[in-house]
Amino acid sequence: MDICRAELVTPFGLRSLGPGEPGYTARYRGGPRERDASYHQGTVWGWLLGPFALAHFRVYHDKAASRQILEPLTQAISVYGLGSLGEVFDGEPPHTPGGCIAQAWTVAELIRAWKLLS
Repeated sequence: MDICRAELVTPFGLRSLGPGEPGYTARYRGGPRERDASYHQGTVWGWLLGPFALAHFRVYHDKAASRQILEPLTQAISVYGLGSLGEVFDGEPPHTPGGCIAQAWTVAELIRAWKLLS
């Protein structure tokens, strides 16, 4: 958990590859070929924050700390995509959203994890 949190967790999800790894791509940009190539090279997937927060709770037994992991997404849902969350985010701050503007599985995982941790 600690290594994952240090290397992969961002406020908006988990990176698909750690910043210190060869091939890491910090930004989800460019044409279809460049964007597709970056999907698993550091792009942040928001939906993974739900499972991570639940795993955090299973390890540390602290609901408040685990819910706090989800907090940035609970704020982002009111800013981007009119009640939704983006598909992916850049691997580095400010973690600009990318991909489709409304990703159901990202929203669903946020709600599912929040409910289980309430």
